[in-house]
Amino acid sequence: MSKSVAAKVSEVLGAFLPGDVRLSLTEICRRADVPLTTGHRLVRELTASGFLERLPEGSYRVGRRLWRIGAQAAELRELRELALPYMADLYAATRENVQLAVLTGDRVLCLERLRGPHSVPVFSRVAGELPLHATGVGKVLLAFAEEELVERVMAGPLAAVTANTVTDPARLRAELAEIRRTGVAHTQEEMSIGTLSAAAPVRGRGERVVAALSVVVWRHSADLRRLDPAVSRAANALSRDLAGNS
Repeated sequence: MSKSVAAKVSEVLGAFLPGDVRLSLTEICRRADVPLTTGHRLVRELTASGFLERLPEGSYRVGRRLWRIGAQAAELRELRELALPYMADLYAATRENVQLAVLTGDRVLCLERLRGPHSVPVFSRVAGELPLHATGVGKVLLAFAEEELVERVMAGPLAAVTANTVTDPARLRAELAEIRRTGVAHTQEEMSIGTLSAAAPVRGRGERVVAALSVVVWRHSADLRRLDPAVSRAANALSRDLAGNS
C-alpha cells in the first residue's frame, strides 16, 4: 500500500531530529524512506511554503513557518507564559523594549516582546528570527551553546548588519568568554544604528541555558551598565520559576 502525500510530508519533516541543524536532500530522503525524485519534489514544495529553508551550500534546515507552528508547542508555550510576568516587571522598571528569545538552529527566535509607546523600534517580532552574533540575546545563547554551533557560526561569514556589528571571530570569541564570566551580554548599534541592548541567560533544568532575556534602548537615553542588574534579576527570577516547574 502506497503512502499518502500527508504521510510522506510528515516523514520528510520528521527527518529533522533533535540536534539536527541542516540536512542534505539525500539524508532527508534516506531518513524519510522516499525516492530521491519524490523527496526532491516534496522538499521543493515545503521550501516554497516556508516549512523548510534551503541554505546557500544546498542543504536544508527547518524553516521559519514551521518554527512559528512549533512556537505553540507545550514547552515553548510554558516558557513564554512563565516569562510574561517577569518581562512585565522588567518593562515597568525600565519602560524599554523587552524581549525573550530562544535558539533555533543557528539563529535567534523571538518568543515574546513587550514595548511601550516610547520604546525603541527594533527588528525583532514574535516568531521572527535574528542573527546570533549581532544581538544581545543571540550572544547570550551563543556563549552557552554547544561547541559545534559556536564553531559553525565562527566559520561565518559573520554578516555586518551595521558598521558596528562584530564580524571578527577572535573579537566575538572574547566577547562570549566575557559573557560567560559576567552573565550579561551587550550590543552597541550592532543590529540597528542608535540602539543598545543588555541581555542575560535564562536557565532551566540542570542550569542549562534555555533562553535569553534582553532590554533594547536608545543609545542616547541609557547607560547599559545600569540596566544590567534589572535584566539579570528578571532572568534569574524566571530561571528559578522554571526550575520549580521542571
